Amino acid sequence: MKYWLTSFIVLFGHLSFSQEKEISNSYFDLNYFAGNIALHNNDILHLITGHPEGFVFSWNKKTFGNKAWEQRFNYPDYGASFIYQDLKNEKLGDIFGLYAHYNFYFFKRNVMLRIAQGIAFNTNPYDKIENPKNVAFGSYFLSSTRLMLNYKKEHLLDRFGLQAGLSLIHYSNGSVKAPNTSINIIALNVGLIYNLNDENPEYINNLSDEKFTEPIKYNLAFRTGINQSDVIGSGQFPFYSLSAYADKRLSHASAIQFGADVFFSNFLKEFIYYQSVSFPEENVSGDEDYKRVGLFVGHELFINKLSLETQLGYYIYYPFDFEGRTYIRIGLKRYFGAKLFGSVTLKSHVAKAEAVEFGIGVRL
Repeated sequence: MKYWLTSFIVLFGHLSFSQEKEISNSYFDLNYFAGNIALHNNDILHLITGHPEGFVFSWNKKTFGNKAWEQRFNYPDYGASFIYQDLKNEKLGDIFGLYAHYNFYFFKRNVMLRIAQGIAFNTNPYDKIENPKNVAFGSYFLSSTRLMLNYKKEHLLDRFGLQAGLSLIHYSNGSVKAPNTSINIIALNVGLIYNLNDENPEYINNLSDEKFTEPIKYNLAFRTGINQSDVIGSGQFPFYSLSAYADKRLSHASAIQFGADVFFSNFLKEFIYYQSVSFPEENVSGDEDYKRVGLFVGHELFINKLSLETQLGYYIYYPFDFEGRTYIRIGLKRYFGAKLFGSVTLKSHVAKAEAVEFGIGVRL
């Protein structure tokens, strides 16, 4: 998936990670990684010339069950990371990035899955004169998603520990500006852990067994942003979408959704005109409607005041053929009280990003 969550830290970081005084402690880890750029698109074949390497420095804060969500998710950590990466190709440049992350634990806390989302800075993006071969990045600022699956052991030597495993890293600008073929990296990593405390407090386990129930809720959402077609130089245009859907909570952590979207994509209006004048063999008149209407089903995973939203949709009004009739939306929501929420989501067609959507909404 390609997605641009430029304001993730601003919108979510300080809100989701703020905590009251409670039993907790922190640790740092420093990880070195090296690997390969995955060939997901033949257009980037000329950019794969080496084995990218770099390091990630992270601060992590542990949880011990003072809040119910911590117990439901097996006492995860949360934190922030800084990354540096050499992509081993002068056309691609180097990467610097900042992330917010969660660490989730499995198998008696020996296995850790880190999910990180943030923004990255690329030192050498596409330029039609100076750097025309960098079709991966059309802008300096990118969205970046990192997954890190590690075997982890703390306190091997006093406060020091080790971890090692596999990392997946994605860089993309989410079609905010062309070109945007993006880069995916598969790497091995090894890291050193340093705990600020000698020992951990006891984990709290006092969740009630009472079954969670809630009536069906109705949601309205408005999303907007700017994007561009794959035609370089075609211009960036604002888009707007309206969504109405119902959701039903299945548990404290999970809900299913069903609803409808209406899309007003101005870049598509420009693309239709471009097709009509540049490719007459495509039989595009230029009068086709750029608006689309879709129905979708979805799922929402609630983690504290944040939630992860995934939706699969199908256009029922589709006057112009663009990237197929199915679409996917994935992203983050942050609730402000019981009803209001903000969101940053990616809308795509399979692996082809269309837009990063910044949204607000209400859950009634």
